[in-house]
Amino acid sequence: MLILISDAFDPGLPEKIAKFGEITDDKGRIPEAEVILIRSKTKVTKEYIDGAPNLKLVIRGGVGLDNVDQVYAKTKGIKVFNTAAASSIAVAELAMAMMMAMPNNIIPGHNTMKEGKWEKKQLKRTELYKKTLGVLGIGRIGTETAKRAKAFGMNIIAYDPFVKSHDFAEMKASIKDVLKESDYVSLNMPLTDDTKGMLNKETLKDCKDGAYILNTGRGKCVIEEDIVEALDSGKLKGYATDVWYSDPPESTPLAKAPNALMMPHIGASTKENLLRIGDIIEELLGKYAKNEL
Repeated sequence: MLILISDAFDPGLPEKIAKFGEITDDKGRIPEAEVILIRSKTKVTKEYIDGAPNLKLVIRGGVGLDNVDQVYAKTKGIKVFNTAAASSIAVAELAMAMMMAMPNNIIPGHNTMKEGKWEKKQLKRTELYKKTLGVLGIGRIGTETAKRAKAFGMNIIAYDPFVKSHDFAEMKASIKDVLKESDYVSLNMPLTDDTKGMLNKETLKDCKDGAYILNTGRGKCVIEEDIVEALDSGKLKGYATDVWYSDPPESTPLAKAPNALMMPHIGASTKENLLRIGDIIEELLGKYAKNEL
């Protein structure tokens, strides 16, 4: 079978999976491919699928599957899998890094030092210790984030419609219940009809004044213009995001917003995570070859 590697993976992946068939990164061979490996860049739309008549299996290296038309794929008998178990640690560590950077003024401190300034009195810090972290979506990534925040002495609360109890968090009945109590909010939900634009002008009113929001879930779960308005007014103290409406964003009002920390969707891009993704892909291809998927 022909396996097309459509996006960037660990350089050792082709050798790891060569035993299952011919490996190519030539996108001109999409019509021949039986298996296509993607990350976030490739969009497996209806049109894409129609242009791949031999396609039987799509494996997304990562968590979110909103770049795959799963409904249409199913009508064509195409199986779709992700590698959700691989990315949790990498994304959680980035969430913690962003959560530490904002109240410690890491970016302003670095930038002003490079400008030759000494703003010791101007740059104030606050601690994570005894602050409340609200986790919206406490699956694998949310859990790993909660575990790390607990080690910092934070209080953890969470909302997830699919989780009733949790070892590291006090579960709340609604998103509002989380927002009104949280000093920090970690957004980890997938993009669905229910979560699209979930943080907007109205729901942001439920946040504590001066709260910070971290988004490692999906860009479209927030309304960026409303986030900027909340930053401008001081309702939010900071917003950190690794996810966007598109990769890269065509434009974003966050670029000129105060206290916005922006990352180029690198949450899952650690060396270790790419190796874990490769291991899961190898396992899935092995099962596929044996007709066990």
